[in-house]
Amino acid sequence: MFEELSAPAIGVRIWSVGSLLRAISDSLEARFNPMAVKGEISGFSRAASGHCYFSLKDDQGQIRCAMFRRAASLLDFLPRDGQLVELRGRLGVYDARGELQLVVESLRQAGQGSLFEEFLKLKAKLELEGLFDTGRKRPLPLMPRAIGVVTSLGAAALHDVVTALQRRAPHIPIIVYPASVQGAQAAAELRDALLTACKRHEVDVLLLVRGGGAMEDLWSFNDEKLARMIVAAPMPIISGVGHETDFTIADFCADVRAPTPTAAAEMSAQPQSVWLDLLEMFFSKLQNGVERQLQASSQRLDGAQARFSRPSHFVTRQQARLAAHAQNLQHAKTSTLGRLAARLEAIDAELPKAFATAIKVRQWQLHSAQLRLELLNPKLVLQRGYAWLADVEGQAITSVKQTRTGQAVRATLVDGEVDLTVSAPRLI
Repeated sequence: MFEELSAPAIGVRIWSVGSLLRAISDSLEARFNPMAVKGEISGFSRAASGHCYFSLKDDQGQIRCAMFRRAASLLDFLPRDGQLVELRGRLGVYDARGELQLVVESLRQAGQGSLFEEFLKLKAKLELEGLFDTGRKRPLPLMPRAIGVVTSLGAAALHDVVTALQRRAPHIPIIVYPASVQGAQAAAELRDALLTACKRHEVDVLLLVRGGGAMEDLWSFNDEKLARMIVAAPMPIISGVGHETDFTIADFCADVRAPTPTAAAEMSAQPQSVWLDLLEMFFSKLQNGVERQLQASSQRLDGAQARFSRPSHFVTRQQARLAAHAQNLQHAKTSTLGRLAARLEAIDAELPKAFATAIKVRQWQLHSAQLRLELLNPKLVLQRGYAWLADVEGQAITSVKQTRTGQAVRATLVDGEVDLTVSAPRLI
């Protein structure tokens, strides 16, 4: 029964794999080639050999493409994911894997793909709002206490980051906030992971990383809400998404953009060796400073020991200093007494002259006062023929109005007094 089932049907040809692939390739060549196709580039990569590989897709499907170095060298632009292109080539089968493949002979731009247009639109909007401004971006901490990583637990990027940090800064703890980095739910999970990191406040810098891929693979990092959360985060964020040629909205909003996840890890912390070298340098400076202080103190101690090791020399020096002070004191005493004696002699010689001069001054002042007093003597006025009149009570009469007819008055002359009687007072 088994032999009957396994026997080939009569009239059915049995193909070898290679023959079947060549027959399919010949059929494709005869029916479709040469051909022109229009679609969006996805997953573009350039090998070290210069060959380029990518997928061409639209809403209904995709096909793998290969562009060899000769044709790639004729390109006048740099192909990128999401770009709408028109290509000409030949459809065939890649025998090594039995896959349908389009060998591209020429490639030209045909506009922008829908994803790329959406990317540019969002980029322009956020840039206008200032989310990309370098002035608001925060510097990375010099010595982070802990480093956070937002990525998928199964991603190769996580392994690259952890490996780089363990090699570079094994003393810094790493905290992972897991999230999907691809798929419909990836953007929401990335936001939740970022929110968790912000609420916990347990890291000083946060890495947002994943490996490379096509534009649609990286699309979760173009989420507008995620971009705004990156800007509002309390800690600086390093974005290391994809390869060096990949750019996402998260890259523009992050405080620092790294070309790869490994580079993001290297930017987040200085190598431990740098701090150890710096510590060793400071220790060496401190050690040298202490040694210099010890040497200086030792020299001072040696000097003191040399001075006190011979007490007689110390006493001799002190006696010499004491004799010098006594000599200076004696000289000062003699000099001071000499100056005082000379001054006393000068005073003794000048005192009689000063005393005589003072007497003459006082005599002259007395004579002047005597002259002034004599000038005030009323007798000098009476000698000129004037008389001084007074009433019987001795009050001076200076006006006719003080007299009356028959009043007794007394006139004082230079040589005596005369009693008079007023006969008839008259005003002049």
